[in-house]
Amino acid sequence: MTSQAAAAGPARGLLLAAFVAALFIATGMFQSWTLALLIVNMALISSIMALGVNIQWGYAGLFSVGTMGFVALGGLSVVLVSSAPAPGGWSAGGTGIVLGLAMGAATIAAAVMAASKMAPGRRRTVIVAAILIIGFFLFRAVFDPAVQAVEANNPATHGNLGGLGLPVLLAWPVGGLLAAAAAWAIGKAALGLRSDYLAIATLGIAEIILAVLKNEDWMARGVKNVISLPRPVPYEVDLQRTQGFVDWALSWGFDPVTASSIVVRLMYTGLFAVVLLALIALSQAALHSPWGRMMRAIRDNEVSAEAMGKDVTRRHLQVFILGSAVIGIAGAMMTTLDGQLTPGSYSPLRFTFLVWVMVIVGGSGNNWGSVLGGFLIWWLWVMVEPIGNWLMVVITSGMADGWLKGHLINSAAHMRLLTMGVILLLVLRFAPKGLLPER
Repeated sequence: MTSQAAAAGPARGLLLAAFVAALFIATGMFQSWTLALLIVNMALISSIMALGVNIQWGYAGLFSVGTMGFVALGGLSVVLVSSAPAPGGWSAGGTGIVLGLAMGAATIAAAVMAASKMAPGRRRTVIVAAILIIGFFLFRAVFDPAVQAVEANNPATHGNLGGLGLPVLLAWPVGGLLAAAAAWAIGKAALGLRSDYLAIATLGIAEIILAVLKNEDWMARGVKNVISLPRPVPYEVDLQRTQGFVDWALSWGFDPVTASSIVVRLMYTGLFAVVLLALIALSQAALHSPWGRMMRAIRDNEVSAEAMGKDVTRRHLQVFILGSAVIGIAGAMMTTLDGQLTPGSYSPLRFTFLVWVMVIVGGSGNNWGSVLGGFLIWWLWVMVEPIGNWLMVVITSGMADGWLKGHLINSAAHMRLLTMGVILLLVLRFAPKGLLPER
């Protein structure tokens, strides 16, 4: 690479970052700083999701479309760790649920151990099947009555076990651990498959995770949602009741209500930015280490890497777990920002397709490209619809009222998907390596 080409990379990145920053500043100036900061916070979380996908795809070429499932597991961790225990939940059937889950895990472990210790043949098949069948019925005999008792415990407000009542910031690394554990289980089963089979497997397992969240009320109230989760920052109303804060806001000429909203969002921005910068620092160090160079060698030519003695499947499992853990952390952060867990809001469009667009547009293999793509695509996702609505009103202002005018104005609701598709096509056509290509 020539010196001019080497210098062009950082300069291009700075120009693109300045352009994206200008979009957010313009949003604050022409609409509201509260909205701009809300978009910034979700963009930070989306960038972390994109970073996790980039670790899997950009480092190792693993095509996983199970992002939604790992995000949901991160959100579940906030409920399990930080929400208060449900009154009467554990006494109703908590012990039975824990015992049933332990029996289910023991059954699977016993079946795996029997399959690994015994020689292949009919005898092994019969014994493993017997272990699974007997274990299944024992599991259901203990687990089902306990679940029914817990879900019958004041279902209007609880009907679940609740959480441990710990500080919510502890839920973020726990979300990463939950996602990593799920990735380990998925990887052990699916990473030996072809890349297209891996994509199908991860998509199916993500849907299974979401189905469990929606239907197992004892765990997180299912579709009834868990609200009023603890926050790592003060509530706006608490700041508004603090005389010192009110005096400070008035001294700067701010309305206390608006000032409290901005200050709380800035606190979230600081927390999320610290996590993002820490993850980028670790990701960059890993990328430029011997391990990172090995992963890229495996990505570029698995056959050659395997011929040189590298355990490709094991390395794929490592990077799959790492990327999933990062996504799980982002899922816990998002649920913390929302203050509630709503399983019905998780969709492949938002938490899989859109994150992949961020990675592709930003530049796969480039960590800073994932961050740039996360900020740019999320801003567009939020702002394109109101901009499109305004544009349609301007275009149709001279038209007579009728079916065509109404149809054009109503079509603004579809501008998000149209814009994402157009941007993806343009990037794949004119910048196939992304706005910030891997170097």
